[in-house]
Amino acid sequence: MDIDVLGALAVRENGVSITPTAPKPRQVLALLALHADQVVPVSALIEELWGGEPPRSARTTLQTYVLQLRALIATALEAGRDDGRGGSGSEGAGAGAGAASGGGAGGAVRTAKDVLVTLPGGYLLNSNGGTSDVREFDRLAGTGYRAMDAGDFPGAARLLREALALWSGPAFADVQGGVQLEMETRRLEETRLCALDQRIEADLRLGRHRELLAELTVLASRYRTHENLHGQFMLALHRSGRRGEALDVYQRLRGTLVRELGLEPSAALRRLQRSILMAGPENVAEAAVEAGGVGVGVGVGAGVGVGAGVGGVGVGGVGGERLVRV
Repeated sequence: MDIDVLGALAVRENGVSITPTAPKPRQVLALLALHADQVVPVSALIEELWGGEPPRSARTTLQTYVLQLRALIATALEAGRDDGRGGSGSEGAGAGAGAASGGGAGGAVRTAKDVLVTLPGGYLLNSNGGTSDVREFDRLAGTGYRAMDAGDFPGAARLLREALALWSGPAFADVQGGVQLEMETRRLEETRLCALDQRIEADLRLGRHRELLAELTVLASRYRTHENLHGQFMLALHRSGRRGEALDVYQRLRGTLVRELGLEPSAALRRLQRSILMAGPENVAEAAVEAGGVGVGVGVGAGVGVGAGVGGVGVGGVGGERLVRV
């Protein structure tokens, strides 16, 4: 089984789509696919479908949606047997997988109930060792963070760029989500921002400040109160010999924070501004160190907003005390 949720929802068994077009069954599959090989409680599925006001027939209706999904799965399994394909995904080939799918000699025929399993308290989507873009993203990003910790900035930049390339748009872009999916979409977006911030840090450490300017221009406009991205933008501009524009970025951010949130920029960002005011391009890093600098570290968790680092990439030493060197 191949599962893609980092963009449009796409779930394939034996290369055949099992993604329904009807909104409610689509929501059910999306939540099951995100948590593939784990039990999703019936209560979570009901909350996703109907929020805090489920109908009296909620469980029966959910069972109907599950039956609709199993009908799609059965069609895909039958197509796989007709084509002689044993694997359940692009990387699910092999004797064991073939037998489980009905393609192996003497093996038990894999049924729709084996793929979408009913368990006490919930349902489980059995991927049978197939691919998941979320799992691959987590693997690549985690390896990239470890490379950052080890000082392997070229490797970190490459790995994090590969992780980010798995995204084709917002998670579940074509699913009308309820409470559960909206929460998961926000969580996934934070993990993306975490990887993005770390990749930008790696690129800055590799002296790619000019190549980052276009991207940071868009990011600073999109995340208008995100201090760390603005700090990275200021550093990239300053290192490109555009100190006046770097200071303009600070002033725009300060105006937005004061106007929309009633807050001043963090002490760390103010120190960075003073460092740029006082230091020449050749010694802003040293001035930033003396002033407290922009700390960048790898951690878990994320936040978009004033004074928050994204995924441990923090202004003012959140998650670490390392500096983006100029």
